[in-house]
Amino acid sequence: MSEEIIIKTEYSDVMQKSYIDYAMSVIVARALPDVRDGLKPVQRRTLYDMHELGIRSDRPYRKCARIVGDTMGKYHPHGDSSIYESLVVMAQDFKKGLPLVDGHGNFGSIEGDGAAAMRYTEARLQKVSEEALLADLDKDIVDFVPNFDETEKEPSVLPARIPHLLINGAEGIAVGMSTSIPPHNLGEVIDAMKAYMKNPKLTVEEILKIMPGPDFPTGGVVINKDELAQIYQTGAGKIKLRGKVEIEKAKGGRELLVITQIPYTMIGANIGKFLNDIGTLVETKKTTDIVDITNQSSKEGIRIVLELKKGADTEQIINMLYKKTRLEDTFGVNMLAVADGRPETLGLLQVFDHVIDFQFELNTRKYKTLLNKELDKKEIQEGLMKACDVIDLIIEILRGSRDLKMAKGCLVNGQTEGIRFKSERSKKQASKLSFTERQATAILEMRLYKLIGLEIEALQKEHDATMKNIARYSEILNNYDEMAKVIMRELDRFKKAYAVPRKTVIENAKAAVFEEKKPEEIPVVLLMDRFGYCRTMDVAAYERNKEAADAESRYVIGCRNTDRICIFTDQGRMHTAKVLDLPYGKFRDKAFPIDNYCNYDSASERLLCICSMEELLQKKILFVTRSGMGKIVSGSEYDVRTRTSAATRLGEGDEVLYTGLLGDGMQIVLWSEGGYFLRFEADEIPMKKKAAVGVRLMRLSDTDCLEGVFLFEKGSETTLLYKEKEVAIQKLKPAGRDQKGTKIRI
Repeated sequence: MSEEIIIKTEYSDVMQKSYIDYAMSVIVARALPDVRDGLKPVQRRTLYDMHELGIRSDRPYRKCARIVGDTMGKYHPHGDSSIYESLVVMAQDFKKGLPLVDGHGNFGSIEGDGAAAMRYTEARLQKVSEEALLADLDKDIVDFVPNFDETEKEPSVLPARIPHLLINGAEGIAVGMSTSIPPHNLGEVIDAMKAYMKNPKLTVEEILKIMPGPDFPTGGVVINKDELAQIYQTGAGKIKLRGKVEIEKAKGGRELLVITQIPYTMIGANIGKFLNDIGTLVETKKTTDIVDITNQSSKEGIRIVLELKKGADTEQIINMLYKKTRLEDTFGVNMLAVADGRPETLGLLQVFDHVIDFQFELNTRKYKTLLNKELDKKEIQEGLMKACDVIDLIIEILRGSRDLKMAKGCLVNGQTEGIRFKSERSKKQASKLSFTERQATAILEMRLYKLIGLEIEALQKEHDATMKNIARYSEILNNYDEMAKVIMRELDRFKKAYAVPRKTVIENAKAAVFEEKKPEEIPVVLLMDRFGYCRTMDVAAYERNKEAADAESRYVIGCRNTDRICIFTDQGRMHTAKVLDLPYGKFRDKAFPIDNYCNYDSASERLLCICSMEELLQKKILFVTRSGMGKIVSGSEYDVRTRTSAATRLGEGDEVLYTGLLGDGMQIVLWSEGGYFLRFEADEIPMKKKAAVGVRLMRLSDTDCLEGVFLFEKGSETTLLYKEKEVAIQKLKPAGRDQKGTKIRI
């Protein structure tokens, strides 16, 4: 019985090692493309499975469910959704400049509609996939590795004959890293790669004269041409993209802005968001020149039409669309790919280096395989030709042999024992035979019609062709320049067959300048009910409905439409909202929660005070906390532009009980949960900075805390409600700050 050994290891060390292993597995085996074929593992496996199933471009479509199921069962056991998603993307011509899959059925749309379920859709390989990615797999051109359960073999990389990583680009998110490679024009990439093969000293700037930059399937305009060299040098940066806008004339002298191409980043749901953003610009009066918006996009392409007012400034509106919507966007480039088994951020020249090395490796392996096959054919052909010259002797050997082994021994080694010959001369000639094993087998399997004169001539011609092939293949394998020519001829063939005109324009464009028209400044009234729903209206509308408005509203604040609203909460924060952002209309128009227009969260904060910024800056504001601390702060300290800022500093576990604007000559009454009341002059509270905690306003026992705060003008006859009983303020004895106060018994 073997003795068990317990190995003690730090839990953190085990977790760290396990997580690193998991991360590397995700990075290399799931999320990142290989620089050689430009494919992620799921894409490679899907294409290879379709190749194995025989779903070629010249054969009928097959259900995607069959393809997905077969791929998952044989090669990619990570769920059907990831396989089907990759299959769909490889078939979408608006995402891939060179689609690799020919889809039949609903494969989604550029506007974000998803593909139909895999049981409804069908697919087959595109011809370019067969020729440029899957050809010659039978020629030992790439290594095959066991699949996940070692029941099948799969290629470690597809024998891509084109720089596919650059042509179709790639996107992927791994653990702690991501890749984002833009697509490029096939013809330009091939020309650039050929130029680099001819002159490896070419710089990125010189390459970009041949291949100006990315070519997105959606077209658009790249506007930072001068920055591309740096991006392609480092493999990282930001490409600035714009949609293509055309101006058309409409009836009545009006003009139409027609968007015919969109930025690549707008594909999907972002088209709907773009239309909503334009609608918001119109609703918020950022522009009054857009009369109508229609999306007339179809299978023929994108066509979004904006109808303008007569005499509208089209250049100003176009600049507004660039600045305020995603019609101008950035594509973040991070050319991260798996190179030599590890993730690496690659510049353009490094990508070409890896792809060119791979092409030489593929062709070396291919032509070695072809050469060996031709050498085998040569051996057999020479044996058959030699056999034709001594065919009578061979027939005599066959007729005189007892079995096949005896005949073969004579042909290979000249063994004549046991064979009956017609004459000693024949026996002597037979003893001199020295065919190879392969030649002897071919001779023994040769059919009699091969002895016809024309067949012998054909054999001679075939042998001549074989010798030419051997010479050709040997020259390619032994001469770098010859192999380079072969690679370039193949690239030219793909360019001729699959190159398309460039869609994306590359230029240097001026930054869009849009100056918002300042709205006409008018006085308005903000109404907010006890549920936090607010709206604004002009002063005249408020005056007409004053009684109802005051009765229904918790806050009624006069301000200007260009002002900001300040909201103070029990958590010591101040949130701001632009009055222009709030709904404006008639008295009975719909109100909306104030939460929609600022960072205030009614679920986790309690609103204590709301006022306009203009009023706040001219006054002082009082803070009182549950623990009895307080201070007065100048309103000018809150002149900030941020949506949320700290209004005051709180002690641990404390919260603001009261916040309010403070007038001159006011008195304050504080009362605690224990029933103690303290009345004193508000002027006794010192002025502090907003970052200060403040001073103690009332002495409280360890188990007591403040329950309420009341401000009033000196001499006013007023009461406050305490435990459903009225307490007359004037009957409370005036005292000073930082005292215990008077116990009130109800």
